[in-house]
Amino acid sequence: MIAFVSGVVADLEEDAAIIETGGVGYRIFVPSSVASRLVIGEQAKLHTYYSVREDAANLFGFLTKDDLFVYKLLISVSGIGPKAGLAILSTMTANDIRYAVTAGDEKAITKAPGIGLKTAKKVILELKDKLSIEDMFEHSDSIGTESLTGDQDTVSEAVLALTALGYSQSEAVKAVRKVDVTDQMTVEELLKLALKKVSL
Repeated sequence: MIAFVSGVVADLEEDAAIIETGGVGYRIFVPSSVASRLVIGEQAKLHTYYSVREDAANLFGFLTKDDLFVYKLLISVSGIGPKAGLAILSTMTANDIRYAVTAGDEKAITKAPGIGLKTAKKVILELKDKLSIEDMFEHSDSIGTESLTGDQDTVSEAVLALTALGYSQSEAVKAVRKVDVTDQMTVEELLKLALKKVSL
């Protein structure tokens, strides 16, 4: 219904931002990671999810479309409501969630307030076929992973080579992220550098 809200940050609350646009102030619930980047009096654009329930109608906002995409996937998991999804994205980035799901890392997800081991396992089980390494590369710019520059085919091949060597997808991507990749770098060069980083 409301794809995004763009306007001036009129006020910041503990778990929400008030965005004024067209003379109307919209209260939008945001992850703490988003709230910390907003400044009262400055312009902001939040991509939103409109949640309507019997007892409430709320807006939830994110700085990127990718964060919103991952949020929608999270709340599609049985047992994860709008506030629980927000809690997870307050403690983890969209890519962190992808790493945790592909690596089967329940403990990383349980760091979010109110998320127990059983729920974390549900997240991994229900999202493992919906989140991929390709998504990490595709959305790397929007979430600030500057190290994933360079030719994307080269990066993808290096990650696949590392997984073929026995490393998990999560370990492989993290290792490649630590390398300052250039457009001229070959797969072999990137692989050698990534292998030095893989256990760091």
